[in-house]
Amino acid sequence: MTDLTRLASQLSPKARELLLQELLRAGTPLPARSGTAEPVAVVGIGCRFPGNVTGPESFWRMLVNSEDGITEVPPERWDVDEFYDPDPSAPGRMTTRWGGFIPDARGFDADFFGIAPREAAAIDPQQRLLLEVAWEALEHAGIPADSLAGTRTGVMVGLSTWDYAIVNIEHNADIDAYLSTGIPHSTAVGRISYLLGLRGPSVAVDTACSSSLVSLHLACQSLRLGESDLVLAGGTQLNLSPFTSIALSKWSALSPEGRCKAFDARADGFVRGEGCGVVVLKRLTDAVRDGDRVLAVVRGSAVNQDGRSNGITAPNALAQRDVITDALRAADMTASSIGYVETHGTGTVLGDPIEFEALAATYGRGEAPCALGAVKTNFGHLEAAAGVAGFIKAVLTVQHGQIPPNLHFSRLNPVIDASSTRFVFPTEAAPWPGNGGPRRAGVSSFGLAGTNAHVVIEQAPVVEVVERGPDPAVVTLVVSGKTP
Repeated sequence: MTDLTRLASQLSPKARELLLQELLRAGTPLPARSGTAEPVAVVGIGCRFPGNVTGPESFWRMLVNSEDGITEVPPERWDVDEFYDPDPSAPGRMTTRWGGFIPDARGFDADFFGIAPREAAAIDPQQRLLLEVAWEALEHAGIPADSLAGTRTGVMVGLSTWDYAIVNIEHNADIDAYLSTGIPHSTAVGRISYLLGLRGPSVAVDTACSSSLVSLHLACQSLRLGESDLVLAGGTQLNLSPFTSIALSKWSALSPEGRCKAFDARADGFVRGEGCGVVVLKRLTDAVRDGDRVLAVVRGSAVNQDGRSNGITAPNALAQRDVITDALRAADMTASSIGYVETHGTGTVLGDPIEFEALAATYGRGEAPCALGAVKTNFGHLEAAAGVAGFIKAVLTVQHGQIPPNLHFSRLNPVIDASSTRFVFPTEAAPWPGNGGPRRAGVSSFGLAGTNAHVVIEQAPVVEVVERGPDPAVVTLVVSGKTP
């Protein structure tokens, strides 16, 4: 144990936090702390979400302006009149006409990535979307993609659906050799590593709805273990076939009104959405050393499983409580220091009360208010990309110091009693709840088969800015392009 580690172990969490801030300002290398996660910096974001979201800036505008990204199913996906029936027992029909969709999901600049048209046509559109968003995340981070060749850069991405395979079968598509690499999830991440020449771990993760937040947890672990120096983490999801929506309708899982009304008395199921989100992660000490713009800091995370519950898809409040507690322990934080929680918040009759029970047992006590939010109220449940969508929202929230409103919330679910907690459900944009410390948030994501994830983040540390001389008469404008 080093002298610095010994000193830190004797301090309170608040005093350790102040010490960390001073060490970062001074550029001092930080020793690993036993039982406490090494901070990981978020240095770049790429995202495409429903509501014409094409990056973090347009995403933030959507959130603070209370925009709703849900539409009827576009005709290029499937004929909604052919497949819609309000009766859940109707064979081959779905109980909703709605969803969160991104435009031009099949569009792709194959030449940009050096992929031949025939091969590009055989690649799952959610793989193609992932390629573009990963590139955009690196641009947002200010990292030239060609500078990463041969480096220990990892790629960890959540994927879950096989809609493109179903579409090809439905249309009796000619079986092409390229389909063998265009469909598997393994090649979705492997293709990024191949095209950029990355030498770190490249892993596809499928834990259903928690896939992308589990990917982010694994990415942070890879950085802390030293097997990666940079990681692209996130998730991608496209809904190209009515198959899954029909199956979910038989469970009465989908909202007939096509809206996620998280924690509301009118909650009647979720609406499916789609999109892609990728974040660029580095160890915080490396990011400060390299002069990166730090958007937020991952202080701790955890993953666990429901085990035996009332059914393989039934949530488990005790497991959800435990995963939150484990993430806080890894972050070396008290629950009362968290001012915002981005919840799983699907708006289901069973899921919302169980999630609230776990939240009340962990974050519910304290003096300062804690806001609960759910991005699913804006554009639906993105399933494999849901966790990273909530994570990016939380990053933007701590960065801006403002809590976006929840949509479709008017009266708390009567099964939920929030009177003895510190929770609030903002329906208008609100300033960050003051608690005298750095802005901190939790993010939850729970998988259909029971894999739970929780991440704790914090606003970026204040880093001392080196004084510059007078601004030059000529300013360089940097643009990105594949060809001159």
